[in-house]
Amino acid sequence: MSHLHLQGRWVAQLQPSAQGPSAQPSAETAVLQLGPHPELAHSVRGTVRRGNATALVSGDVDDGDLTLEESLNGTNISATWTGRVVDGSCGKEIRGTWNNAHPTPTAPSAPFVLRKQPGWQ
Repeated sequence: MSHLHLQGRWVAQLQPSAQGPSAQPSAETAVLQLGPHPELAHSVRGTVRRGNATALVSGDVDDGDLTLEESLNGTNISATWTGRVVDGSCGKEIRGTWNNAHPTPTAPSAPFVLRKQPGWQ
């Protein structure tokens, strides 16, 4: 899988950690739109949208390992996405962990499943 395979629309399901013994966490959905990075030839740049919040993302895939950096303000890293392409998924599914750069009890790390959406975007 190369950076070219990352381009397009992806939907992520993030599973938050439980908060307390009786908490029932629910999955959060994020939509990523990735395209070619204008300055780095083998990387991608785009956006991630969760609810009403939109952040910038950039990163790459190297030998099946995904690394994306997320920034709410366009300057500082607010979170990272690290994962691995699922064997047998033809590069259409990536599983890993979203890590908040400044974890709090309400925004801890979260496992994710990222799935490529079909069609032209």
